[in-house]
Amino acid sequence: MIQFYNDTIPMPEIRPNEVRTWLKSVAADYGKKTGNINYIFCGDQKILEVNKKFLHHDYYTDVITFDYTTGNTLNGDIFISLDTVRTNAAQARCSFDEELHRILVHGLLHLCGQNDKTPETRSQMTIKENLALAKIFPSNLS
Repeated sequence: MIQFYNDTIPMPEIRPNEVRTWLKSVAADYGKKTGNINYIFCGDQKILEVNKKFLHHDYYTDVITFDYTTGNTLNGDIFISLDTVRTNAAQARCSFDEELHRILVHGLLHLCGQNDKTPETRSQMTIKENLALAKIFPSNLS
């Protein structure tokens, strides 16, 4: 089951059932099914704390994915900093809603085995994000 939680920040306005259906569809595109996936919305301070404690990184980020996948069943905890999502949306000149959905699917793509460690894999990740976003924002993206 895909669940949404908030920690130290108000819950963003999303349509949980629509988002769940969309994420399940994206997972199916990769031959996966969704198990227990927890999205935890937080602020920059909380994501910095998680980054330091678990990854030993001393910087802010938009998303941190903890992957507990077994076989083809996706399981994980995905922390999303809404502060950084807001900043990224302004820099990318897109809506907060679009950027939030990009980060939601970005975390899911990590659970599907996608990575973004190199310029080439980052580029491939963006393409995959755009394909997924076209399913939920068909008129806004190409």
